[in-house]
Amino acid sequence: MKDYKIIIIDFGSQYTQLIARRVREIGVYSLVMPSSINPQEIKKIKPDGLILSGGPESVTSTQSQRISKGLIDLEIPILGICYGMQTLSNELGGEVINSDIHEFGHAEISLKNNSPIFKNIHSKNNVLDVWMSHGDKVNVLPKNFEVIASSKDCQIAGFQSSDKKIFGLQFHPEVTHTNQGKEILSNFVFDICGCKKNWSTKDIINSMIEDVKTKVKDDKVILGLSGGVDSSVVAMLLNKAIGSQLICIFVDHGLLRLGEVEEVMTTFKDLGIDIRLSKASDIFISRLSGVLDPEKKRKIIGNTFIDVFEKEAKKIKNVDWLAQGTIYPDVIESSSDDHNSSVIKSHHNVGGLPERMNLKLLEPIRQLFKDEVRQIGKELETPNHILSRHPFPGPGLGIRIMGEVLKERVGTLQKADKIFIDELKKNNLYDSLSQAFVVYLPIKSVGVVGDERRYEDVLALRAVETVDFMTAKWAHLPYEFIGKVSNRIVNEISTVSRVVYDCTGKPPATIEWE
Repeated sequence: MKDYKIIIIDFGSQYTQLIARRVREIGVYSLVMPSSINPQEIKKIKPDGLILSGGPESVTSTQSQRISKGLIDLEIPILGICYGMQTLSNELGGEVINSDIHEFGHAEISLKNNSPIFKNIHSKNNVLDVWMSHGDKVNVLPKNFEVIASSKDCQIAGFQSSDKKIFGLQFHPEVTHTNQGKEILSNFVFDICGCKKNWSTKDIINSMIEDVKTKVKDDKVILGLSGGVDSSVVAMLLNKAIGSQLICIFVDHGLLRLGEVEEVMTTFKDLGIDIRLSKASDIFISRLSGVLDPEKKRKIIGNTFIDVFEKEAKKIKNVDWLAQGTIYPDVIESSSDDHNSSVIKSHHNVGGLPERMNLKLLEPIRQLFKDEVRQIGKELETPNHILSRHPFPGPGLGIRIMGEVLKERVGTLQKADKIFIDELKKNNLYDSLSQAFVVYLPIKSVGVVGDERRYEDVLALRAVETVDFMTAKWAHLPYEFIGKVSNRIVNEISTVSRVVYDCTGKPPATIEWE
């Protein structure tokens, strides 16, 4: 069977990963490449289609990123989205201008000319609800192009070439707010590019297992197991592929949730996986003393993790491979160049260890998105309490404590977080949320307990709902529930005098506070 694939050229859009995910969701492999990629490199990959992402820049600027003419010369079907459409127009002889009226958020477009990219799209009076995010617009079409969509303030909201191999959409079909956006992408991938579905969970698992066996042979592999979804699925996969050749190291940095160390150790021992515990909370807390800057905290935690992991790993003889739970979003973000998607936070990983320890690197899930990892984990019979866990940051509670990380603050946060999560589960709310946690704030507040006034800590509850973690809505939890959680925290933790609820979406906020 032919190995179908779609390449997404990244111009720095916050939605680039979404495009890649949507293509995979409809059953075709996709990969993200930087805008600086040479057309000859793309030719070697032999993609069936190209999608040009949006981006934060203006095509009208002489310093902005541009599509290479060589990409068009490859004669591969191309879809330009937002900035991708504008740079296509610019390269093909059209005109792009700064728009007097910017379109951000919901918009209505009128569909025209029965374009194949809108095949079987159901609309009332040929009007479709879409998501816009642009300040520039195509003002003059390139030669041999026609308009296929218009909005009130953007007459050229979509275009196509006369041979129907090049398309541009000013709106974002990859965003869930665009009605039938996935169907539009399906039309491009299947009808225009000629792809067929060839990306399934079982095929992925079989391929990864064979790849691991071929690479590793009889060698030993060590894995830094955190108990999170990614590293846990890697442990399950490697255990299936190489069994006793896998040794897992679990570093307790003292910034985990209450009872998490015991839970992780018991779970994987019961699964017959060789897992070894390194108790290192004191050294982490010590190195974080006096540090307030969030990025410095991340770096200290990451570097300390490497030091501790290396020490533990050296106790295991004749190891050849280091395995990591790197997933595709990590790869995309960490490979950003000067123009492409900005890095919002640094990643907590075991970077540098392969070279320091002379180990070969094994990253079996590096081409997968989080939802794909969960699907594979389910197929591998990963325990549900692991798979269903909300995301937990690599630096742990260290980035949920605003200000200095102190042992007593960690203890307060652990207790409060457990109360919040336990109540969510007890009230059947946990699985309906994408992420929920407690944040320690660097302020104190006056409270009254009985007849006694006290000046103690303030905590914030955070709960969000999201499909893709690129955007998120704050969760409208019942007032009675929030009140109950708040009451329990204040009554059961003597160092807390007040609890607040975070009602900020993403954007403008991020999901985590640091």
